[in-house]
Amino acid sequence: MNRKTFLSRTALLAAGLAGLRGKAQATHNPNSLSGHPAVIATWDNRGATEAAIQRMLKGGNALDAVEAGARVPEADPEDQSVGYGGRPDRDGKVTLDACIMDAKGRAGAVTFLQHIMHPVSVARKVMEETPHVTLSGAGALRFALEQGFEKTELLTGKSRGQWEEWLKKGVYNPAINHRQHDTIGILALDAQGHIAGACTTSGLSYKMHGRVGDSPVIGAGMYVDNEVGGACATGIGELVLKTLGSFLIVELMRNGSTPQEACEEAVRRIVKKYDTRGGQVGYLALNKNGEHGAFSIRKTFPYALYQAKENRLLKAGHL
Repeated sequence: MNRKTFLSRTALLAAGLAGLRGKAQATHNPNSLSGHPAVIATWDNRGATEAAIQRMLKGGNALDAVEAGARVPEADPEDQSVGYGGRPDRDGKVTLDACIMDAKGRAGAVTFLQHIMHPVSVARKVMEETPHVTLSGAGALRFALEQGFEKTELLTGKSRGQWEEWLKKGVYNPAINHRQHDTIGILALDAQGHIAGACTTSGLSYKMHGRVGDSPVIGAGMYVDNEVGGACATGIGELVLKTLGSFLIVELMRNGSTPQEACEEAVRRIVKKYDTRGGQVGYLALNKNGEHGAFSIRKTFPYALYQAKENRLLKAGHL
């Protein structure tokens, strides 16, 4: 594994941050986004991060922002790892997982959900309208329909064709969708200094029917604590689940680590214990001071980072 801090394609919207490199400095941290709404998301999800920022500029809070951002790839049929158009399991069924968490410590999740385009919004309803954290399968679908969500065919012709080609090979080898991103994890810090997070996915391509990864699990795929900050994950869910990576990162930050240091340590623990050849896990973190970090098993890990200042979106390069 190459542990060098990596350069990645990003959309970084912030004033005065162009061309920044390296880790935080003791006197001035160039990774700080303090004082203005900010959003960070896994992969190059520029549309998601911009939608989240715009939601906050129009009066929404961090929770509204992460929901709005996550809904963008959920509705995009060209993103074959999230929501509508996602690659199916090995039985040809598109099954979705999502979670959401707010600054008050409330959380909601859905697992193994079928026929609903926006599982992140169903997860928010679980959080706000039920005494539970997680609903699954047929129960999650029934709840979604009762809440007014429409039943939708999620398997597109493109994903169906790829699944049919996969079936001809007769080899069961669930794969991360490197070519067209993977799970989106998204974190937002609003102007009031409150943090929220969300995570949504269609999971591993051609997984076993019923498989659930880390994405809907609070503390694994995503975790926030308004006293500290938040973290989210993407990649092989089983590795994240075994180490509760997002919770670990937040606790490391609570104990003094920078977001970058915490992300690196979470990856280091996976690499130390498990065979990661050919695999991918990446983490993002954002603390209450607006400092952010990112690290992954693979050499590069694209992520998108937007900030709003003076009610404008300002582009300023990449890390």
